[in-house]
Amino acid sequence: MVRRNRVSLDADELTTTTTAPAADVPQPSTFSDGLPLPQMMVFDLDYTLWPFWVDTHISGPLKPTKDGLVVKDRYGESCGFYKEVAGILGSIRSKGIEIGAASRTHAPELAREMLSLLRVPQSDPSESGKPQAIKMFDYLEIYPGSKTTHFQRIHKRSSIPYEEMLFFDDESRNKNVEELGVVMKLVRDGVTREEIDKGVKNWRERNGRTKPED
Repeated sequence: MVRRNRVSLDADELTTTTTAPAADVPQPSTFSDGLPLPQMMVFDLDYTLWPFWVDTHISGPLKPTKDGLVVKDRYGESCGFYKEVAGILGSIRSKGIEIGAASRTHAPELAREMLSLLRVPQSDPSESGKPQAIKMFDYLEIYPGSKTTHFQRIHKRSSIPYEEMLFFDDESRNKNVEELGVVMKLVRDGVTREEIDKGVKNWRERNGRTKPED
């Protein structure tokens, strides 16, 4: 994969799509069809949850905005999640599924800062405020290196079997995590409700979990 220099990007390429209100992002259909779901979903960050490489396209320090749906970098560029990501994270939490991040970025502190400043709208009207995105994650493995190392550490910390993990990533080379037993769904244009459903169906088929459990 060729990494592009920040100065070569068009302005529109760095600016994220507008985060959709949580109520406008329907829950993935696989979350209510009565079939098994994985115990954990793990996400890459760059070009999976947000449309940029944080280590080459973003320049700190970062500044929060009033609504928290985007942050501004040193040059005033708006940076945030793909449109449906915030609502999807809320849906995953509502099902009691644990959430992890596995990123090989060379700017781990900047990635964590981004997650700390971004806010996640709530779909339940009875819930007030918008929690920090970073609080949606149970496990954060954000540092350079092999994704298998990220998953080995997540497994050790969580005690969740690899076969109960579903991973979303935009790079096909990271399919090597499947040697551990993890199921990976390759995404091309960021995580969406449709990608979540496809990933869950792949996970069920791979693990023989296509029937309701007693």
